Amino acid sequence: MKAKQFAGASAAALGTLLLLIAVTGCTTGTTSRGFEFVTAWGKAGNAPGEFHDPTGIAVTMDEVFVADSRNGRIQVFDHEGRFRREFGATGEALGQLGRPMNLTIRNGELYVPEYMNDRIQVFGLDGEPRRTLGRPGEGPGQFNAPGGVAVAENGDLFVADFYNHRIQQLNADGTFVRQWGSTAEAGIWAEEFTYPTDTALAADGTLYVADGYADRVQVFDASGEFLLKWGGPFAMNIHGPFRGWFSTVTGIALGPAGKVFVADFYNDRIQVFSADGDFLSVFGETGDGPGQFNHPIAVDVAPDGSVFVADFQNNRIEQWRPIPE
Repeated sequence: MKAKQFAGASAAALGTLLLLIAVTGCTTGTTSRGFEFVTAWGKAGNAPGEFHDPTGIAVTMDEVFVADSRNGRIQVFDHEGRFRREFGATGEALGQLGRPMNLTIRNGELYVPEYMNDRIQVFGLDGEPRRTLGRPGEGPGQFNAPGGVAVAENGDLFVADFYNHRIQQLNADGTFVRQWGSTAEAGIWAEEFTYPTDTALAADGTLYVADGYADRVQVFDASGEFLLKWGGPFAMNIHGPFRGWFSTVTGIALGPAGKVFVADFYNDRIQVFSADGDFLSVFGETGDGPGQFNHPIAVDVAPDGSVFVADFQNNRIEQWRPIPE
């Protein structure tokens, strides 16, 4: 009798799981839906146009800035992938870099989180170093491997503080304002984080957080109040290959019409959502051919809607564009 009850309970649990997957509309589609591959450039190396673990990307009207992490530099290209310039070298001094990560451009300045130097370094777009913010630690305004940063119009920074499991808001001069999450304590509930990797800020002040190893996105309004989360069942660190699920979220960017672009690292794809977390499309698949990824780690969107992706283990940059409807 007990065996039959156990079998029945197991079948019921399996049925519930299958129903959950069906209700959430999960599929494993990996071909482009709404976006088409344009071009790719780069290979492993340290010469201009080559990369050793590209980890961040930021795009202007006519240029692409790439965090060439283990080469300790930023490389700059035009939108077709032609090399223009580079700056930075491995080190800790002003103008030097310790594994630059997800990049952000705001008001003519490039913000560079440094994983190894535990700081945010700010450059002019010409590569001239201007200032640094933060230092190692767990205190207010201190970092333990910052992975990404968003910058408000007034200069406030929203930093994904990776090993401290928190998001910090700082004034433009680095003065601490507030934080989300408990310092050095990972969590899977709303307003908790497990190795957050990146942030993005909408024009209305809505904050989107790539909650990296919790396999989800969390969203907060301009006053800092929690709004919603998505990624797998209940958005509680359940990873998978299905539509709207993630397997480590490493980058996030906002595009036209408020679309949210998410780098789904181990699933080798970019997923696209509405501002409210509704699944819209997906592109990319596993491999090293055109339109394929080997761990896409960062994403940004140009003003014309073109999407640029740092293809981490393929040591290259890919460009995609929306297919006209």
